Amino acid sequence: MGFWSEERAQVSIEMIIVAAAVVAVAVILVTQFQNTASQGGKKLSDVTDKAFDEIDSIK
Repeated sequence: MGFWSEERAQVSIEMIIVAAAVVAVAVILVTQFQNTASQGGKKLSDVTDKAFDEIDSIK
């Protein structure tokens, strides 16, 4: 019975390590997506402001 409990413990530790790695990768990806979205939003805002300034100068 000792053999089986050690094997289960080994599998559990390996699963915890794999799960932690998956969570770490997910956090990194989410952070990168948030940064990209933030930069894209700022760029879009800048372009929109510039376009409205051009429209205002036509009047």
